[in-house]
Amino acid sequence: MKVTPMSGDPSAGPSSRAREAGEEKERIMLATDEDILKAAEEWRRAGKGVALATVVETWGSAPRPVGSNLVIDEEGNFLGSVSGGCVEGAVVTEALDVIESGKPKLLEFGVADDTAWKVGLSCGGTIRVLVEKVE
Repeated sequence: MKVTPMSGDPSAGPSSRAREAGEEKERIMLATDEDILKAAEEWRRAGKGVALATVVETWGSAPRPVGSNLVIDEEGNFLGSVSGGCVEGAVVTEALDVIESGKPKLLEFGVADDTAWKVGLSCGGTIRVLVEKVE
């Protein structure tokens, strides 16, 4: 994951920086479908490899509804959310492989799955996420 320095006055103290970080995370998570598709288009125009992850199925208590999207570029930058932050890291990792191979992947995360606990999905539900390369 790429770490970008926070803007603002460093002398403002940690609470100000923490608030900025929280606001940035919320902006990334609450991006609209239009924002997500616009980012994908801009990244492709810039010559970057891009993948789109979409929630295609949910069971039980799921953090995001079917149709939720996350767009990822070849550097690991992303916009949107497929789980409210629970499994984004794992999805980004898989998306980088999809960008390189060009082969789509169907990912499943649930509480019965050891991977789900490792990546943070503990809401009690299960989600399936389709990750495809954007051409």
